Amino acid sequence: MSHAKKARRRTGKVLPTLNYHHLMYLWTVAEEGTITKASRRLRLAQPTISTQIRTLEENLEVELFDRSGRTLVLTDAGRVVHRYADEIINLGREMVDVLNERPVDRPVRLAVGLAFVVPKLIAYQLLRPALDLAPGVLVECHEDKVDRLITQLASHELDLVISDAPLGPGTAVKAYNHLLGESATSFFAARPLALRLRRGFPDSLDGAPYLMPMGGSALRRELEQWFDSLRIRPRVVGQFDDSALLKVFGQSGVGVFAAPSVIEKQIRQQYGVQVIGRTDEVTERFYAISAERKVKHPGVIAISKVARTKLFG
Repeated sequence: MSHAKKARRRTGKVLPTLNYHHLMYLWTVAEEGTITKASRRLRLAQPTISTQIRTLEENLEVELFDRSGRTLVLTDAGRVVHRYADEIINLGREMVDVLNERPVDRPVRLAVGLAFVVPKLIAYQLLRPALDLAPGVLVECHEDKVDRLITQLASHELDLVISDAPLGPGTAVKAYNHLLGESATSFFAARPLALRLRRGFPDSLDGAPYLMPMGGSALRRELEQWFDSLRIRPRVVGQFDDSALLKVFGQSGVGVFAAPSVIEKQIRQQYGVQVIGRTDEVTERFYAISAERKVKHPGVIAISKVARTKLFG
């Protein structure tokens, strides 16, 4: 008995049959934003496209588009279908190229979710090795809060999430944590403030203007515990989800900020700030979170290898 017949017997339902043209219509509408533009691109009547997309929605039993003014916007389910449609359409084109003996050079896609709190310089150094692979990897970066990224990981919209904290045991999503490495912490400020606070560090941070990561981040918790242990009370003047924006404020002289010591040199060069001091008592860890226990994607393997042997090694 075929797998399809077994599935029908278990569910009592007839499984939907995918139509390549339906996927092409959905993909084109998603790319163009309206059925009018899609009809011109496909050279088909608008009612034809509308009817075929409704048929696809009925077959899949989901809504694929929401209307936003005159534009059609993909729903959550629509984004999942669009991603698979994109891969199927590209595979179809590749097949035709192979049959016609045309060269094929299609990179492997790697969709990475980056938590806002992960420093951009860390993210770059982690992801760069994936770009150097042959025949090549197409890296897609999506920044968001960790909980939303994990939801996308569960729906296979992302291959990997990079975060400053592991996924907790009580999380409903089945995913696996892979420690990439850890770093001590350095404290930075614009030159005038750094010169004033360098002497007497870390006690000099008591009452000093300070730029904090937003509550809930691993670094925020580590910093608060360290300050409490030393009975230091910096004067928090800003809180940020985005680590890059936090550094821009620090660059302008607004306050002190902390960042991993492994990118100390790059931070000084990029933002023109100076080091006030360092501590091994505040440790930043970085994790790759995947849906696989054993990582198989070549891009993820390259990221893990470089992180452990070079960046954090």
